[in-house]
Amino acid sequence: MTDLSGKNALVTGGLGTLGAAMAETFKAAGANVTILDRPDGTPLEGYGYLGVDLNELAGAEEAVRQAVPFDILINNAALIINKPHDAFSLMEYEDQIRVNSSAAFALSRVCAPAMKEKNWGKIINLTSITLNGQWDGYVPYVASKGAMLGLTKGLARELGPFGINVNAIAPGAVKSAAENRVFADRLQEYNDWVLDRQCLKSRVEASDVADLALFLCSDAARMISGQNVAIDGGW
Repeated sequence: MTDLSGKNALVTGGLGTLGAAMAETFKAAGANVTILDRPDGTPLEGYGYLGVDLNELAGAEEAVRQAVPFDILINNAALIINKPHDAFSLMEYEDQIRVNSSAAFALSRVCAPAMKEKNWGKIINLTSITLNGQWDGYVPYVASKGAMLGLTKGLARELGPFGINVNAIAPGAVKSAAENRVFADRLQEYNDWVLDRQCLKSRVEASDVADLALFLCSDAARMISGQNVAIDGGW
């Protein structure tokens, strides 16, 4: 099992289904895990908590700067809204870009100096299966995830000489509480649609993604960087 004892990990969006699974998995591997999520969120026992609004990036940067130096940064927080592209306002588009990708740039900038000093660090950015172009109604979200992919490539190149691995994970249609809300009126139809497109006929679980994130932070993945690793059941 990967041993992350003594490592400090920050998981953004850590109260959601996917973030909570990654936080739990990293804690089980021995890491000291801090969750960053909304100011009105309820901290989880056994975890550090930064309650910040990622729409206010200067405040988010300062909160992370004042925390412990982080060895591992998981940029998972995201807004996702489904409707036709011409129904989005410019503000709604910019909000998703800011929270979903600009925040990852801001927090990476804050965390990188301590990683450089140790010549060791892991940054994981969450992209998405929606980059395959087969999803309607998510234009701002898809655009933000495309930006995350570019950020991953750029950071991997610049931070690699300092012993820092930067990778992206592209989850498929992860079974989550969010889908119960978004597809409440057609949940079975959505589930069947997902399985019909996957090679593997079972749903991707949050724990699957968490295990992949842990692998990418392990010594076994020491020579993996700048990659966008899909975990989607073979879409």
